[in-house]
Amino acid sequence: MALDIKLSKLKEILGGLDGAVVAYSGGVDSSLLAFVTHQVLGERALAVTAVSPTYPRQQLDEAVTLARQLGMKHQIIETDEFEDAQFVANTPDRCYYCKSALFKELLRIKAENGFEAVLDGANVDDLGDHRPGHRAACEMGVRSPLQEAGLTKAEIRALARQLELPVWDKPAYACLASRIPYGQSITPEALQRIDEAERFLIQLGFTEFRVRDHFPIARVEIGQSQLDKAWAERRLISEELHRLGFVYVTLDLDGFRSGSMNAVLNK
Repeated sequence: MALDIKLSKLKEILGGLDGAVVAYSGGVDSSLLAFVTHQVLGERALAVTAVSPTYPRQQLDEAVTLARQLGMKHQIIETDEFEDAQFVANTPDRCYYCKSALFKELLRIKAENGFEAVLDGANVDDLGDHRPGHRAACEMGVRSPLQEAGLTKAEIRALARQLELPVWDKPAYACLASRIPYGQSITPEALQRIDEAERFLIQLGFTEFRVRDHFPIARVEIGQSQLDKAWAERRLISEELHRLGFVYVTLDLDGFRSGSMNAVLNK
């Protein structure tokens, strides 16, 4: 199978490294990479999760639990993107500054442990979108083994399922700052508002969504398969988002689109 060939290629890439630090968020991409790196390198593999106001709180609990279940070496660090005015300004290159700060810390940890590489979970599909963070990775020598092995998002999910990783069907969760339109300053208050709104949607049983913060407007994106449920739950959603400070609460008729904030760049 082509999938087995790509898995062998991934293991070959990782096997050629003398130790690696893996940027591990707990999503399916970074989880697969961290697990396979752990399988191949053992104690010479370290999964690192960076906690900051941009990282959903629920994600941290899930990442810690999974790392423990899989027996991976895991370290948690704290980063503060708000120290960088260019991040706060929220230009289309925002992700470049955020990733640069993260990779700087991971490179420090790599040096402290005497490891050879820092790895991230970028895949082949990421090459087709606006990804300033990938530019930061290239400039700082961070490698993307999933990409190097030719793995797409669908193939990563299939491999994760094959390897019995419980996150194989976990919805994608991007940085909370990606919910804020370019040009609108990022604040801790906005990130907390978004985080609480999205945790409420999880409690209601939604699995694919984003709360886009066009403050004072909330534009709620829900996966097409759950739009009817969102309409049925509209009163609860509206009441909670008003409580969080939004003046207007809207349901996007186009549904959930990953990276929808980048649509303005194509205009």
